[in-house]
Amino acid sequence: MTPPQPLWRGRVLAVLGILLCAFSLRSAVASLSPVVDLIGGDFEVSSAVLGVIGTLPPACFAVFGILTPMLERMLGIERLTVIALTAITGGLIARGFATDSVGLLAGTAVIFAGVGMGNILLPPLVKKFFADRIGLMMTVYTTAMAFSTFVPPLVAVPVADAFGWRFSMGMWAAFAFAGMIPWLVMMVRPGAPVVSAARVRESADEDTSFAATGPIATAPTNRRLFGRLARIPLVWALALTFGTSSTMAYVSFAWLPSILIDTAGVDAATAGFLLSLWAFIGLPASLIVPVLVVRFQATRPLFVFGSLSALTGLLGIMLAPAPELLWLWMSLFGMVGLLFPLALVLISIRSRTPESAVLLSSFVQSAGYVLAAIFPALVGILHDATGGWTIPLIAVGAVLVLTFPAGLVAGRRVTVEDEWERRHGRW
Repeated sequence: MTPPQPLWRGRVLAVLGILLCAFSLRSAVASLSPVVDLIGGDFEVSSAVLGVIGTLPPACFAVFGILTPMLERMLGIERLTVIALTAITGGLIARGFATDSVGLLAGTAVIFAGVGMGNILLPPLVKKFFADRIGLMMTVYTTAMAFSTFVPPLVAVPVADAFGWRFSMGMWAAFAFAGMIPWLVMMVRPGAPVVSAARVRESADEDTSFAATGPIATAPTNRRLFGRLARIPLVWALALTFGTSSTMAYVSFAWLPSILIDTAGVDAATAGFLLSLWAFIGLPASLIVPVLVVRFQATRPLFVFGSLSALTGLLGIMLAPAPELLWLWMSLFGMVGLLFPLALVLISIRSRTPESAVLLSSFVQSAGYVLAAIFPALVGILHDATGGWTIPLIAVGAVLVLTFPAGLVAGRRVTVEDEWERRHGRW
């Protein structure tokens, strides 16, 4: 039985390309909100604009979840990855040079067009270059994403104080630009190792981490099967679970620093640090949640713990926003980070085949991001209408409460094919 190849052997450029791309996807999201107050010193950034900016990431993810497979078939996966990273690089630089809120919004839109494509392209890239090490490489790149979520809020304000907010936002373009180089080199010098299907099956038997994420494929969309998914309650439960996680993330990226500054009276640097603390919880979660779900079937306990902890943290921010307690409330609210890797693992293990896994992933992510696209803008509207943060925080907490039954349904140990066959016959 042939052992899997070492991760780095012959694939250094692919590893670097995937890691730099993964880092750029989250750093582009997390680097804006901590310096919004500093941007306000040069030009006005209204709550409506901030709400739209907060809505752009999930909206782009929903749109490009549909468009990216078509573009990939036309252009090829490496070329489209370069295009995505070019858009991120250009958008980050343009946002740093913005002179008004329209320019800020336009640069952000370009960034998240690229991020939306990159979000869809990373799993197929892992499949193409690391078919014998999928579990390990998925862990590596999701850890890179988690790392790039908490670092930008931590350094954004200190860098802005030293060099200005424009440099603080634009400097992240360096990582996206660097991420293009490995893919350009591989396009000029093709020939990275491709592992045979038999080799992958052998490796899957030996590498237990493979089972933690399941095989990822780029199978063509089957419209008949895609339509069936919409008729299965388990699929909607997965979509709501994923949507709840994404809603908490993008509301937090867009509004948490402003909420903490207004309600607790902390300065921008402290608010950025607390946002970084919130995001940091996702780092260990990305490492331990797949193991707990796959090996110990801990889906429901993890969901209940993450949801109730997050709700407690929100209530603490709303009812007792004393500066000395904020670290506790943000740590509790950060437990909602358990839901993101949980939802991704469930997409893999709630389907039997690679084809249905791809279809389920597309359906769940597109539907979930539609929900996530609504709430950043809604929070801004509610804040403008009420002049405070109590009603917006209640609305965010209501999402956790109302989707709680969906999380319990998603925890059932059945596949979408099982559900269909139980209700309608053969899949």
